[in-house]
This record gives sequence, structure tokens and C-alpha cells, in this order.
Amino acid sequence: MHPQDPRTPLNITALRSRLVARGPLARIEHVETTGSTNTDLVAMAKQGAPAWTVLFAEHQSQGRGRMGRRYESPSGAQLTLSLLLRPPASCVQRLGLMPLATGLALVDALPKDAGIKVKWPNDLIIEHRKLCGILAEAVSLGPEPAVVIGLGLNTSLRRDELPVPHATSLELEGIAYERNELAAQVMLSLHHRLSQWQDNDPALIEDYRAVCATIGTEVRVILPGDKELLGTAINVSDAGLLLVRDDAGEVHELSAGDVFHLRAQHGGYGVGQ
Repeated sequence: MHPQDPRTPLNITALRSRLVARGPLARIEHVETTGSTNTDLVAMAKQGAPAWTVLFAEHQSQGRGRMGRRYESPSGAQLTLSLLLRPPASCVQRLGLMPLATGLALVDALPKDAGIKVKWPNDLIIEHRKLCGILAEAVSLGPEPAVVIGLGLNTSLRRDELPVPHATSLELEGIAYERNELAAQVMLSLHHRLSQWQDNDPALIEDYRAVCATIGTEVRVILPGDKELLGTAINVSDAGLLLVRDDAGEVHELSAGDVFHLRAQHGGYGVGQ
């Protein structure tokens, strides 16, 4: 395979040298293909894998997203990984902020002039096009909690390979990257932002608000039980809840829900993502 091919497999030896031997990670594992990196890393966590273990995969056949959605992409077309954390028990009450910290870390890792924002809670978007999906799963909520965070960042997906019409990739957006450097920057940014989360640093949520495209946007939210809420997203609370003011002026604090950004179209609204 030509070394400039954007789907060249990751150089795991170099990443281990940079991120484990001289960096913040405890362990890096790599597989060519798997069903789900989250499933694999959850199993590793139960077998005692240390915090800051990461599993990269070139191909994932049964990737899982929020609301039970499944997806698959061609080998090497995404940066696909899962990361294991073992936060102190004191962090359990703040688990809802962890996905937000993850989304913010990915914005940090990508070019500042690319127009990348976060749709609450953690979807990376360019305008209304989705660039990355993130799923956090608690392994245990006992005295020693463990959490696995999985993500699939679309790197070289072509238009005919997109899982849904509103998806996009770095290549389609004209955002230059080198796959190994991108992997390193993502991991360094994740370590920084998730360490902030563990330390309960108030700067984390302020930085998140600065890149959250949902704040100030008219939204439609599909709530658990298929209930629907229409209103304006006015802020994200310190606990990571989305605050939506409805037409009657009531403010709703949301911890979960499918959020759709609404955009003005000929006097009405069209649905974004």
C-alpha cells in the first residue's frame, strides 16, 4: 500500500513510543478488525486492564451508537478507538459530563479554522454535517467504577460510503490530516480534557460552551418515550444538562434526548441534525 494512502494502517509501534513510553497512556492495543472496540475493551476492563488503555481498530463491523444505532465503515476510513478510564468514586455523580469532555477534546485535536463544533451532547459537526460519533459505557458503578469511551471519527469516507446523508468526513470537508499524527493528537487531547473532568475543573464546561453549536439554536428534542419538545437551547448547565426554553417560557433541563437543530427556511423551519 502506498505510504500516502489515507487508509494506511496506523503505525502502532510509533504511537506506543510516543504515547506510552513517553506519554500519558498506560497501554495501546490494536486489531485489524473487530465487532466493537467498546465490547472488546469492556471485556479487557473486567480482566483488569489499567486506566488509560486504548484499543484501536482499522475496521469495526458492529459499531454501536446512542439509541442502539449500529454502523460500519470500510477499513481505514475512520479513526476508530475505545479508551478505558477508572475514575475515582467521587466522579460517579459527574459521569454525564464525560461525553461532553470527549467531544470537546476532539474539537481541540482538529484544525481550529475548520469550523468544527459540538452538537449537544457530543456529536462533532461542521454546519449540520456529522463528523464523529461517541458512545460512553459504564462498566461498573461499584466502589471502583470503570468507563469505556468509544469513538469513530470519519477520516477518508467518500460520499457513497457515508452511513447517513447528513454525515461527512475530514476528506470530504477538505481538512488535511496524517493518520498517525491525528491519532496522537486525539489521545493527547482526550487525556487533557478527561483529566480536567476527573479534577472537576470548572474551565472544562466553559470551554465546552464556547464550541457548542446547540446553544442559542432552535431545537426539536425527541425525549425518552417518544415525547417531543420544541424550543430554544439557551445553555448547558454546569452538570452538562441541556437547558431548553419552550414557547410558554418554561425551561426544561435535559439529561438525554435526540436533538435536532432547526434552521430558518422561507419563514418556517427546516430540520438539521
